[in-house]
Amino acid sequence: MPHLVENLKIACATQRSISHICRAVDLNRQQFNRYINGQTRPSAHNLARIAKYFDLEAGDFFLAPKLFRERLRGPTLGLNESSELLKAFPGNLTALRRHIGYYQTYHRSPSWPGMVVCSCSRLTEQGGLVHVKSMERLRDPGNGIQQFSKYVGLAAFHRNRVFITERVVGPNSMLSQTILLPFDEHQRVYLRGTTMGVSWRKENLPYASRMIWRHVGAEPDLRELLSRCGPLPLSSRQLPPTVRAFLADPSAEVYAVPAEY
Repeated sequence: MPHLVENLKIACATQRSISHICRAVDLNRQQFNRYINGQTRPSAHNLARIAKYFDLEAGDFFLAPKLFRERLRGPTLGLNESSELLKAFPGNLTALRRHIGYYQTYHRSPSWPGMVVCSCSRLTEQGGLVHVKSMERLRDPGNGIQQFSKYVGLAAFHRNRVFITERVVGPNSMLSQTILLPFDEHQRVYLRGTTMGVSWRKENLPYASRMIWRHVGAEPDLRELLSRCGPLPLSSRQLPPTVRAFLADPSAEVYAVPAEY
């Protein structure tokens, strides 16, 4: 099995765990262990399933490891010269795959002074790109406000940074951009950074603020995840200590364009 075992190990090292891979491709963990230990060779059917998970062809696992790493890093998107922006996505797909899953997200917004807006997002891989879907649910019973927004977009990974561009789904589409990075190289639970968007209460004026994402797994309780969404005071017990410390720091100001200048 020239190169197959080594390439399987290389591919597995890009993921959170082998158990996650086994669940995704519906293979028994003990059976998969025999593959990566060289005790047995995957059937053509199972190898095709594993390859599909990594967005590869089955034959790619028999390439020399150096060439396999290049193939694993990301597919050629076949974009023309007018698509320079899209060529940035997904960037380093191997590294970006480590962050696939569901997140509870938190940021400050000028629409909710002194509050933290809690939302949820998901990163999924489709066709060699990492897609982003976010949901934001905001309620203000005192003013009769109830807003539910959906965002879709793409994520890219460059130089240990996750770049996310999203648009609001609906007739009044807006764009937002977020840049995130791990707290340290091997930490995967929290991603911190900055988000830039427009405030829906303040005449759609642009603003920028700190943003922090907390990974909650590949298959969380979605009802519970959505139930946590909404504006929360900084003192709320629903905020994890890491989130509160990051957003309550005196330097964590919300930078907004004034309505009048």
